[in-house]
This record gives sequence, C-alpha cells and structure tokens, in this order.
Amino acid sequence: MRRRSLLTLTAVLALPAAGRAQGQSLRCAVGPFQPTPGDTRRAYEPFFARMAAAVGRPLDLTVTTDWAGIAVALSTGQVDLAWMGPWGYVLAKDRANAEALAVVKYQDKPTYQAIILARPELAIARFPEDAKGMSISFADAGSTSGWLVPHYWFRTQGIDPRTYFKYRDGASHPANDIAVANGQVDLATDYDRNLAAMIAAGRVTPEQVKIVWRSDPLPNDALAVRADLDPALKAKLREAALGIDAAVAAQAMPANYTGWVAAQPDSYAMIEAAGRALGRIGGG
Repeated sequence: MRRRSLLTLTAVLALPAAGRAQGQSLRCAVGPFQPTPGDTRRAYEPFFARMAAAVGRPLDLTVTTDWAGIAVALSTGQVDLAWMGPWGYVLAKDRANAEALAVVKYQDKPTYQAIILARPELAIARFPEDAKGMSISFADAGSTSGWLVPHYWFRTQGIDPRTYFKYRDGASHPANDIAVANGQVDLATDYDRNLAAMIAAGRVTPEQVKIVWRSDPLPNDALAVRADLDPALKAKLREAALGIDAAVAAQAMPANYTGWVAAQPDSYAMIEAAGRALGRIGGG
C-alpha cells in the first residue's frame, strides 16, 4: 500500500473519541464515487442509514478520499461495513479476510465495464497503438476499473503504461472525466457507470469525451464486512441488503442502482486473478 493512501486514510478516518468509546454505532465507509465527499455522502447516506436502522444501531458513516483506504479501514477494525469497488474488496479480503455479503445491481445488472476515455479531437483509430506517448491519468491503486484492470490489460498486450504513455495516477474517477473534458489530459481511465452519471449530472457532455477502450464485464461493487464482525450481525446486514427491491432502491440508493444479489465464493475471482498476475496480492 502506498504511503500516500495510508496517510490519507489516517486523516479521513479519524473518528470522534465518543464514537470510538461507544462502540455501538454501525461504522460504515464508502469511497469517492462522486466528485466531492459531500456529494458522495448525500448520495450514499440513505442506504447506510437504512442498513443501520435494520440492525438497530446509529449510523457512523465515513467517506474516504481513495479506494485503497477502505481496505485498510476494514483490516484495522475501523469500519464494520463498506460499499467498495471490486479491487478494494479483494485487497481487503487478501489482507484482512474481509467478506463480501452482496454484489450491487446497476440497472438490474451485477456487472459493469472499465473504460478509457480520450479527448474527442484526438486521431485514435487503433488503441493503444495510435495513443503511444499521449498523457494518461489512472485512478488510485485501489480502483478496479481505474487502475487494476487497465494495468492488467496493458500487461496482456506487452505494454507498460508507465513508459508507453506520459503516465500519472491517483485521481478520482470524476476528476479523470473532467480532466479529459477540459483538455488537461489526453486519456483517462474510468468505468461506464461513472461516465453515465457524470453526463446525467451535466458535469461533462458526450461531446467532450470519447471511449477508446472497454474491458470485459466485471463484477459490480461489493458490500463487505470486516472478518471478525459478529456472525448474527453479518446475517442481519446480508438480509437487509438482499431485501432491497427496485422500489426501495429508488428511495434509498443512488440513481440507477436497483438492489443487491448475494455474493458467491467466486464472485470476484477474475479480479483476484488480475491482482495476483500483477503481484499486488499473494498467490503468484
């Protein structure tokens, strides 16, 4: 884990002393899905409030500023329940035996795609050949679609993106979209759900970006718990999530999310394989 991520997490997850001492709150966390922490809190707090109410506990919600940070939070016992990207969950599973309770559905599908965006005026008929030497912004190293999956795909093509492009990483997905739209960078990683949300919100327009690469379907975000959470509480949380139908989701979840499906032992196997291939988790 990069030192920057650890330092960021330390600052973001500083909990009030009274909250730590009480120990009865349901301590939840969510990553930077929206352009600002305030936007993310407004979008995701209704869901977590519903989960806390389902288990009869007050809510303590933290919005982190990077994806890798939530894995650390689960491993150190700072968080009980987290809505996290697939790679962040795999990191938490590898390092702290975190457990996925459910996989989120977006427009009734439990899968999504990583994408790479480009400035529309760039002449890129073949990717990545025509983009060599261009500037590219990856998301932080805890992001599935913004870091892990494109890095892994480039490796299958015999390409090191750090030398093939003018490389940088560490950005949020919304920041990546805006950077391409504003011409601050030639290329940037993202995922289809985020781009759709950014366009719907009017933060970027379809004319400001173009998609030059798509991944194979990937498993959607995980609802994960720390390993040592009380089994009875885990069961209640799983039941509460799986009980959310489309009508409830329309009130309690961000736009276009329609509920959850139960996580299976192999739900995130493809993400684990990519992480092992890149040497980011154990086993290869």
